[in-house]
Amino acid sequence: MKRRLFSLTVAATALAASLPALAQTTWDLPAAYPATNFHSVNLAAFAADVEKASGGKLKITVHPGASLFKAPEIKRAVQGGQAQAGEVLLANFQNEWQIFGVDGIPFLATSYADSKKLYAAQKPFLQKKLAEQGMVLLYAVAWPPQGLYSKKAVASAADLKGSKWRAYSPSTSRIAELVGAQPVTVQAAELSQALATGVVENNMTSGATGVDSKLYEHLKYYYDVQAWLPKNAVLANKRAFDALDKPTQDALMKAAAEAETRGWAESEKVNTDTLNTLKANGMTVEAPSATLKADLQKVGATMLQEWAAKAGPEGQQLIDAYKK
Repeated sequence: MKRRLFSLTVAATALAASLPALAQTTWDLPAAYPATNFHSVNLAAFAADVEKASGGKLKITVHPGASLFKAPEIKRAVQGGQAQAGEVLLANFQNEWQIFGVDGIPFLATSYADSKKLYAAQKPFLQKKLAEQGMVLLYAVAWPPQGLYSKKAVASAADLKGSKWRAYSPSTSRIAELVGAQPVTVQAAELSQALATGVVENNMTSGATGVDSKLYEHLKYYYDVQAWLPKNAVLANKRAFDALDKPTQDALMKAAAEAETRGWAESEKVNTDTLNTLKANGMTVEAPSATLKADLQKVGATMLQEWAAKAGPEGQQLIDAYKK
């Protein structure tokens, strides 16, 4: 009798030990930016929060630095189920659907307050489109305002003519065309090398990317034009999401909401910190001249007209909601 009880106890212990492993779901979440970037740090905190809030039932492994998929591949990987979740720069996919790129239109939303307002107008459209594509929007966080980095001083758009301009999205390519620069497609992970080898001479991006890529080692000037605040969005594959039980889904969405709030606050802090870092490393950081600002605002007005023509009634509804 004792031997039987002992055997039952051993079997029950073994079963109990195996239950957490059997119950745990694991997700991969590829991201394009370095592990030290504030978006990636926020993703790591999000993953830890999900595991804790779900009682260990959902474990998300974050793969930063384009180590699992390159930036342009991440959305397709999530959509096709190669990764259960992923972080993408929405503006990268404007050619697929114009609404994805609304936050890349220069001088449409230039402050954090305006960027949040634009996101609120864009979000219902995003959620509907992503659902049609088999995905769920978990959260989105804006980058700091985009500024202009250059090897040479820039007093007006004419100074950019013929230069090699780093492009990473349809909108950044179009800006290059409108100022007479030569667009060169370079993703964040390859930016430092492109600058070192002379493939790129100027670039419009945030202070955060400037510090990540040590742009101060290759470029001398940063103009704080505050052109736009593009957003990174964290997406989940809908089938993977639907396969979770309700408490785990709730834990995931709660952690996502907290990550969104935390990420926006961190973005504002990073904006101040990174501009100070650029200065400390010898970069000239200054406001644009009145001429350069006026030139870039003309570019923005042209691009808004072009975007609205392509986006159609849906785009007009979004802009009307934003401007209310």
